[in-house]
Amino acid sequence: MISETDESLLSSVFVSWHRKGIEEHEIYSIAKLMRQKMQRVNSKLGTLVDIVGTGGSNAKTFNVSTAAAFVVAGEGVAVAKHGNKAATSNSGSADVLSELGINHAVDPAVSERSLNEIGICFMFAPNHHRLSPTLAKVRRGLGFPTIFNCVGPLCNPASAQHQLIGVWHRDLVPKMANALARLGTKNSWIVHGSDGLDEITLSGPTYVADVDGTVVREFEISPTDLGFDPQSLVGLQVHDAVESASMIEKILGGFAKDEPAEKIVVANAASAVCLSGSFADLKDATKAATESLRSGKALAKLNALREMTTK
Repeated sequence: MISETDESLLSSVFVSWHRKGIEEHEIYSIAKLMRQKMQRVNSKLGTLVDIVGTGGSNAKTFNVSTAAAFVVAGEGVAVAKHGNKAATSNSGSADVLSELGINHAVDPAVSERSLNEIGICFMFAPNHHRLSPTLAKVRRGLGFPTIFNCVGPLCNPASAQHQLIGVWHRDLVPKMANALARLGTKNSWIVHGSDGLDEITLSGPTYVADVDGTVVREFEISPTDLGFDPQSLVGLQVHDAVESASMIEKILGGFAKDEPAEKIVVANAASAVCLSGSFADLKDATKAATESLRSGKALAKLNALREMTTK
């Protein structure tokens, strides 16, 4: 399948797979193969975090994880972000980074230098994984998420030990978590918002599977666990990468203080910071993430990545 060039065959397989449902062993098997073959990025840093959504959510919000990545890096936790162009969402991480003036498609050597020198990089999936262009084309044309939405986030080229991965359906939380536990991680979360968001949400509970080595534990967190009152998602939706980039610039520029957009970015960044081991308490991590954002440190990381990838 990874090298298949027959569009009709691939489309039929994905439609049948979608009807059948995605299973844990399937996610694990394909991710294991892709991890073995991927072009790696070598880090000189001790702790790395990735924060990513699988896509596929009907919420169609701006790129929360991408914005949160800059906040995490601004807090001093190195971020090895892995992503791609949109297949099932209105804006993929690569799409919005391009609109923000960042060259998303730099070679792995530049991503490696960026990670080691400024503490954040973006690793464009097609530069690290040998998947057929036909496969990408078919995925974009299907209109629903496939197993590769699940597999991609599990194949971080820098082997980030800590990941915050959002999934589009609650049933995928334990499946992704168990697959990740078998693949290997230090401490990561698989999350799904009760409103369907493939991020930590603030409109209600978020379902979490904590993967601590090989041990998986499921629980829920609420907005109050992060120090927030429940927030509506109204106003967070975007139609394309241009609108998403504008929202991110507004947040990182300090023009969305105390608005739901700022709070959801802080909530996701705080959770990723906690996973890195920098804080044991979510509310303390929320304070640190807010400081990273409002002090301009998060914006400085965006500017540094822009400069690194365009010089």
